[in-house]
Formats: sequence, C-alpha cells, structure tokens
Amino acid sequence: MSDHQPNPYPSGNGSPGSPSYGYPQPYPAPPAYQPTVGGAGIPSPAQPPAAVPPGPVPGYPAAPVAGAGAGGAGLTIGDITIAGDQIITPSGTMPLRGAMWNATDFSRTETKMPTHAVVLAIVFFIFCLLGLLFLLMKEKVTTGFIQVTVTSGGRHHSTMIPATDQNTFHWVMSMVNQARSLSI
Repeated sequence: MSDHQPNPYPSGNGSPGSPSYGYPQPYPAPPAYQPTVGGAGIPSPAQPPAAVPPGPVPGYPAAPVAGAGAGGAGLTIGDITIAGDQIITPSGTMPLRGAMWNATDFSRTETKMPTHAVVLAIVFFIFCLLGLLFLLMKEKVTTGFIQVTVTSGGRHHSTMIPATDQNTFHWVMSMVNQARSLSI
C-alpha cells in the first residue's frame, strides 16, 4: 500500500503493528483457589499420620474439606482431568464451564494372516490336504491413536490416546460425551 491511500483496516489505537480486533488475548487471571491433589477430592497417596496436625498458614486461605466442594475428580481422559469446576492439564488449568471437546480417530484396523497360519498350512499340506484350511485364519490388528482436544478460557490442550482395539474410539467418545455434559 502506498502512503497516499489510507489504510482500509486501521488498528484499534491507530499505531502500526499493534494488534487489532482484540488479538492476541491475554490469559485469564487464575482463580483465587486452584485445587491440589488432596484438596480437590482426588484421592492422594496414603501418608503416615503426622504427630501434630498442621494449622492454617498465615496469609493463605484455609484448605477446603475433601468432598465439601463442587465434586472430586469425575473424569480422566489421557492427561486431561476434570476436578470440580476446572479442567487440569499439564499446560495449566482451564474453566470447565463452556469447554469445547473434540475427538478425532487416527487409528486403523487391518485384517491379516498370521505367520503361524502360513507355517502350519505348509507343514500340514505335506501330510494331508487339510493344511490349506490354516490359510483361513485371520487376525485383526488395530494401530494408531485417538486425539482428544479441549479448548476453554482462551487455552487449548490436546492428548493422544493409543488405540488398542476397534472399541477404543467408542470408549473415548463416551468419555468425551460425559465431559461435554459436565461442561454445560
């Protein structure tokens, strides 16, 4: 564009190079309380009882009682955990309300003849003609992953779940549908 023509897409504050339309958006402020493993109702590993119970730490809010909050860890999909009203991922926490969940099937199932069937067919063909029936043996092998993504509060996280059989995608979809129902 030349200097003689005005910019048809002026930015918000008029300075060149500044973001327009409100992008990029800053991360939302973290909630006042972020649940920990023991505080959110998630069962923590058994620990020996302390001789003196710890008291409240000055300057910090008192820890909530397990089971008294909005709920415990209701669902885990790969490395994504729903605890209370938050989604906990390795990349940070996200609000559960209004989260968008997607699952994509990157797995495939192949039907092939196992090696031992070919060996048995050759061995038994020499002795009797029934050895050819071993060539009818088939096995189904599923390989690949199912990708689950969640987007909430301006953040995005994706996890890959290995496909072990044909029903893995249906199992993951049932978990994603449960997570969708909790996000409403």
